[in-house]
Amino acid sequence: MSPHTESRLLHWVGMALIAATLALGSQLFADDQQTQPQPQPQTTQPVQQQAPQQSQEEHESTASPTPPTPPPLVSLTAGTPQELERQGDQLRAQKRYLDAIDYYKAAIAKQATPLLWNKEGIALLFLQRQKDAQKCFQQALDLDKNSAEGLNNLGFVAQMEKRYNRAIKYYNKALEIRPGSPTFHYNLGSAYFAKHDYTKATQEYGTAYQLDPNIFQRVSKTGIMAQTSSPEDRAAFSFMVAKMYAQSGDIDRSLEYLRKAMEEGFKNLKEINNDAVFAKLREDPRFAELMAQKPQAIQ
Repeated sequence: MSPHTESRLLHWVGMALIAATLALGSQLFADDQQTQPQPQPQTTQPVQQQAPQQSQEEHESTASPTPPTPPPLVSLTAGTPQELERQGDQLRAQKRYLDAIDYYKAAIAKQATPLLWNKEGIALLFLQRQKDAQKCFQQALDLDKNSAEGLNNLGFVAQMEKRYNRAIKYYNKALEIRPGSPTFHYNLGSAYFAKHDYTKATQEYGTAYQLDPNIFQRVSKTGIMAQTSSPEDRAAFSFMVAKMYAQSGDIDRSLEYLRKAMEEGFKNLKEINNDAVFAKLREDPRFAELMAQKPQAIQ
């Protein structure tokens, strides 16, 4: 596999994982962002004086406490549906996706819900099993035809397969049920953007931004800000976001995305210097510094 092909594969996988997770709601999104405590690096200090030798009793009293034993896993057969679901969530947060799937399946066998089917589908996406994930999202819809999450997630699978018109259809259906979801508007915008329909993409991204002013920052931290495969499209996307922030008066973020656009290969400096949207931005000394630096495109 070439480095370029591998990079694109990782990009699409990462995009699928988070966008589908976002559709489950803020609590699960927060769960997905949990990280396990990292051990602090040990540093070696110069030896200045040899410490007196400790007695065995003193050594035992000052020894580091034994880390607590993790609680046993819930029984797959005896656990209630709620216990099985919580255990699955915990395992998924620990990136133990196969184990999480076992618990979601056990919970579904006892009490199937659209949410459980969506959770299993998301865990399958983490394992790059898109077809199996698609079946789970369809099961969610079979249980509840108004499952907005299921529709959004089916749309995302279609978008991964570059079936953009089908993805747009699913996203629009999800928005009919939940028109106030910034995530759904964002995903719809990304599908239009992938089709190079920048007018409709801008409209949907703008709606997502109005509903959630932090939407771009939030998803960029999860690795799905750039939702296209070509550097030119990524540059156009960042420039679009820079203009959106400039229009809202957020100078800091506008400058951030303007720099990203230039680093991704945006070369139309005349448009940056003449566009009325950036009038306020041009009054900021950092704008002049950025234009003087002319960041080179990162290959």
